[in-house]
Amino acid sequence: MATAKKPAATKPAAKKSAAKKPAAKKAAAKPAAKKAAAKPAAKKAAAKPVAKKAAPAKKAAAKPAAKKAAKPKTARKPNAAFMKPMTPSAVLGAVVGSNPLPRTEVTKKVWDYIKKNKLQDEANKRNINADEKLKAVFGGKKQVSMFEMTKLISGHLK
Repeated sequence: MATAKKPAATKPAAKKSAAKKPAAKKAAAKPAAKKAAAKPAAKKAAAKPVAKKAAPAKKAAAKPAAKKAAKPKTARKPNAAFMKPMTPSAVLGAVVGSNPLPRTEVTKKVWDYIKKNKLQDEANKRNINADEKLKAVFGGKKQVSMFEMTKLISGHLK
């Protein structure tokens, strides 16, 4: 009995959907007539956006070229804090001289001293082996890394 009821339930549903189809066709027919009347206006409206889309693409392509040509390269300005002359201590003065120098020049002169005396460690180039003058600058350490060296040197500048 249960199986007989299920097919019976599905048959009326099929009839209902069949009944809805003609109504759907009628509903679709009415907007189709409206769409047919609106087609000439839609063609005109569709033609305008196509022209607008093409024009901005040309403008967008022209803008980057104009920006590149209009933007001149400027020279890099040095930081005033690094360029301020500082007086080295007597210990550091034995390596770089006693005249006031900017931090950048002090670092360059220390590196010149290290390379001249071959104090850079051969196995690990980041380490500097100190001689007697640099040992005083490095606070008695025999070997320091190049990053630690700049920190220790800055303590000797006034």
